[in-house]
Amino acid sequence: MLFINDLTYRIAGRTLLEKASLTIGAKARVGLVGPNGTGKSTLFKLIAGQISADGGDISMIKGSSMGMVRQDMPDDDTPLIDIVLAADTERDALFKEAETCEDPDRIGYIYTRLDEIDAYGAPSRAAQILNGLGFEDKFQSQPISSFSGGWRARVALAAALFRKPNLLLLDEPTNHLDFEAMIWLENFLQRYSETLIVISHDREILNKTVDTIVHLENQKLVLYTGTYDEFERRRAERMLGQAALRDKQLAQKAHMQAFVDRFGATASKARQAQSRLKAIQKMDIVDAVMADRVTRFEFPEPEELKSPLITIDSVSAGYGDKVVLKNLNLRIDADDRIALLGANGNGKSTLVKLISGRLAAMKGDVHKSGKLRVGYFAQFQTDELNVKETPFEVMRAAMKTVPEHRIRASLGAFGFDKHKADTKVGELSGGEKARLLFCLMSFDAPHIMLLDEPTNHLDMDAREALMQALNNYKGAVILVSHDPHLVECVADRLWLVADGGCKPYEDDLDAYRTLVVQQRKKEREAAKQDARKESAAAPSENKKLSKSEKQAAKLEQKIGDLAARKDAMENEIANVSSNGDAKQLKDLTISYQQLQEQLTVTETELEKLIANL
Repeated sequence: MLFINDLTYRIAGRTLLEKASLTIGAKARVGLVGPNGTGKSTLFKLIAGQISADGGDISMIKGSSMGMVRQDMPDDDTPLIDIVLAADTERDALFKEAETCEDPDRIGYIYTRLDEIDAYGAPSRAAQILNGLGFEDKFQSQPISSFSGGWRARVALAAALFRKPNLLLLDEPTNHLDFEAMIWLENFLQRYSETLIVISHDREILNKTVDTIVHLENQKLVLYTGTYDEFERRRAERMLGQAALRDKQLAQKAHMQAFVDRFGATASKARQAQSRLKAIQKMDIVDAVMADRVTRFEFPEPEELKSPLITIDSVSAGYGDKVVLKNLNLRIDADDRIALLGANGNGKSTLVKLISGRLAAMKGDVHKSGKLRVGYFAQFQTDELNVKETPFEVMRAAMKTVPEHRIRASLGAFGFDKHKADTKVGELSGGEKARLLFCLMSFDAPHIMLLDEPTNHLDMDAREALMQALNNYKGAVILVSHDPHLVECVADRLWLVADGGCKPYEDDLDAYRTLVVQQRKKEREAAKQDARKESAAAPSENKKLSKSEKQAAKLEQKIGDLAARKDAMENEIANVSSNGDAKQLKDLTISYQQLQEQLTVTETELEKLIANL
C-alpha cells in the first residue's frame, strides 16, 4: 500500500529523516509514535505531497486514495452535513457528470459506481459520523461559521472519516474530543477496513485500534508488531539490564500498591482501587522507563490543611442569566484525587472555574479554608502567555520578590534549563508551553491543583512523567481529561457532571464506557422513534392553528412526500443501473435532480417560515 524508500528531509539545517525506509501493507493498522519534534506530522505532510523530500521517494499502489484531516476549514454559511458530504469528491463528481453525460456506456458505469460507493446512503452515513463526534441532528444543518475552532476540528475529522480512503492518516485525532466522542472514535477505527496510520500520544487509543507500531527514532522508521504497550515493553527490556529492570518493577509496584492498600477498604473508592490493581501490571516496566526519558515534573509540597478544603452548599453556577449547574452539594478533602466525567458542554469546565474562584456562584455558598491556595491549569491559558517574554520573565512577574536562583530552580523542576528558560515563549513547542503553565500554576505549592485537559500537548513520555508527579504530589487533584490511562492512574474518585448537576460516580471507567455506549444507542433509537412520530402525526383538529402554522404543517407534509419519492427513485435508479438501460437511467437522473431541487426549495421555504413564527 505505502512504500517509503531512503527518505531524507531537512528543515532549517536540522535533519528529521535520514534515508528512512518503510513498507506498510494493505489493511494495515499502524500507530506512528515518537517524542514531540521528531517529525511525525512532517512525515504525514511528505506522504500527502504537501512538502517535498530532500531525497528518496514515497509511492502508493496505483489507484489508491489517501486522506487526512484538512486544516483549512471554511468560515462561511456551509452546513456541517454538506462539508462532510463534499469530502467524497468522487461522489460529487459522478452526480455532476450524470447530469450532462449522454454516452450510454459511461452512464451505466456512473450509476454502477454510485451504487458501489453507496452514494445514496451517504447523507445517512455522514449524519451518523457527525452524531458520533458530538453533533446532535439539530446542529448538523447549522453553518460551520457558528462553531468554535475545537468543534470545527471535529467536523474536519468527520469529513476525513466519511471519505473512507484506502489510506487514512490521522494526526492526534482525540485532541478536541471529550471522553464520550473518543469512545465512539475508538469503535469506528476498530471497524475501519482500510489502511490506517495514527499519530497519537494517547496509549489507550493506540492499544485498541492498531496492531503495528512505527517508531520515529534517530531519524529512522522502525517497525514493531503488536500493541503500543507491547512495543514499550520490548524497548524497556532493551534499555534496562535484568537487575535494573527488577528494581524498577518492584519500585513501581510498591508505589501503586500503596494506593490500593490505602483506599482499597474504603467503600467509595474501592472500585478505583481495583482499577489501580489492573494498571499495575502494565505500569511496572513501561511507565517507569518512559518517565525516565524526560526531565521529571516535580510539584512543590504544600503545608498540611485540615479537611474539608472546600465545601459547596446548594450552589448554582453559570454565565450571565444562563444556569449551567444547579443545586451542587460537594466537598473536597485534602487527600482527594477526583476525575470529572461527562460530555463536553455538560459543565465540567464550569465546575473547575467555580472551584478555582474564576467564576462566582449565582446562588448558594462556596466555603474555602482560610489559607487555601488553588492552582489552575487550562490549555487556553497558553494563548494568554506573552510570546515576547521568556519563561524566566513570566515566572519572575508571578514570583515577584523571590530571588533569581529560586525562580530558576522552579523552572528547572519542569525541565527548563538556563537556555530554555531564556528562550522566548513564542519559540517554545506546545509541550514546553504546557510545562511552563504547570510551573506557573504550582510555584506557590497549592493545596488543590485543578487540571483541565493537561495532556493535550504532551507526548507519551511527558504524560507518564506528569502521572508520576501527580501521584507524588501531596495535595488534592481535580482532573478533567479524556486520557483514560491518566484518570485510572491518578484519580481515586469519579464525579459525573450531567443533567445540570454533579454527583459521585461509584463505578469505574470500564463501567462508564459501557454506560456511554448504551446511552448513545438509546439516543439513536429515541431519535428514530421521534422522527417516525413526527412524520405520522397530523395537526390536531381541536387545536386552532394560525395561518402560518397551517402553512408550515402543509410544507412538512410536502417534504415528507418528496423525501419518500426521493427514496423510491434512488432504489429505482439502483435497479435500472444494474440492467444497463442508459436512456432510462438518464431520464431518471433528470427527474431525480428536479425532485432534489424541489425538496431543497421546500425545506428552505419551511425554514424561513419557522424563523418568522
